[in-house]
Amino acid sequence: MYLTDNEKAMLNGDFGEIVQKCMKVLVTLGDIYGAEKMIEINNVHSPGVSYRVAGDAGLNYVKGASLQGCFRVPTTLNTIGIDSDNWEKIGFPKEFSLKQLELVDAYKKMGAFCTNTCTPYLVGNTPMFGEHISWGESSAIAYVNSVIGARTNREGGPSALAAGVTGRVPAYGYHLDENRKGKYLIELEVDLKTDRDYAVLGYYVGQRVGKDVPVFNGIKNRPTLENLKALSAALASSGAVALYHIEGVTPETLTGKVMADNFETFKFGSEEYRKVTEKFNYDGDVDIVVLGCPHCSIVEMKQIAEQLTDKKLKSDMWVCTSRQIKSLADIMGYTKIIERAGAEVVCDTCPILCPTLDKGYERVVTTSGKLAHYMPGLWNVKTALLQLEDCINAGIDGEWRRGI
Repeated sequence: MYLTDNEKAMLNGDFGEIVQKCMKVLVTLGDIYGAEKMIEINNVHSPGVSYRVAGDAGLNYVKGASLQGCFRVPTTLNTIGIDSDNWEKIGFPKEFSLKQLELVDAYKKMGAFCTNTCTPYLVGNTPMFGEHISWGESSAIAYVNSVIGARTNREGGPSALAAGVTGRVPAYGYHLDENRKGKYLIELEVDLKTDRDYAVLGYYVGQRVGKDVPVFNGIKNRPTLENLKALSAALASSGAVALYHIEGVTPETLTGKVMADNFETFKFGSEEYRKVTEKFNYDGDVDIVVLGCPHCSIVEMKQIAEQLTDKKLKSDMWVCTSRQIKSLADIMGYTKIIERAGAEVVCDTCPILCPTLDKGYERVVTTSGKLAHYMPGLWNVKTALLQLEDCINAGIDGEWRRGI
């Protein structure tokens, strides 16, 4: 691999031990994937920040790094394992919570912005089209690669940390034009209107294409940010999709050819839609409603508040969002309405990355294809994947009766 003089100095230890270790991580990664050089970046979103994922090994590594080095490029943090302000009130274990706060503090000492969200593009970390970045968090990677047109691979905690310390990533994968071409063309035969529709589409296609790049044709109505957030999360969960294109919508379809020379085509119609909704559906009581995976936008917070105005929930409800969005929701009065109805507004975390709260939950409804996919294994529950309005009504009624 070709290294510049500055990169060689990093590798030789001229900038200190932690920079040297980080450059070694990136050079090794580049050698594995056949990268010919490094690429300069100025944007990182770091995963692996939850103590549930990092454990003591990750905590000790970041604490050690914080004593010697710091991030040389802007670095935001992914969701952690607790609500950092209300962990005692919500009921997160004390020992776990203190370890989590210690881990966040170590990242903070390195200069990270403690956004603690899976939607950094909603709270100020919004790269430019074509910009090379280093992001973790599967749904955010799919969104930033596809909707914004920035360029990142699926980074883990160690490689994202190394990128933040050095300002470099090896040039392979989705940083290269040839790897951003579509391998599958999906012809839509149904109209997509709701976030649930996009989550169902993403879940079905993710299972079919795995880690390859899908291209969607036939989406008639221009999708909203929330639609694309739902699509990105589902594609990255049922499969490992890190990049997709939508003809006439996502930027790379507007600037050139996005299909590879050889590709496969399949359709998504009513039967394919039904297969997903049948998998995530049930009749019966609702123990908890979980909204905000990925974290709720301010538009979603407004929708939730409007539907819960002067209502009382029979089921528990978590509304997950970033602390930055919650601050805006506080100003707008949405938080009070949601909490008055009996819901818990939970910041910084989500059920995937926090320790399981053992409250006897058996049946869950959610707007998230990601949560519907992971929660049966994580919490041993039945899940229903519904549109936002249906989720809230199910929480108000305390039950869900099988729909489409």
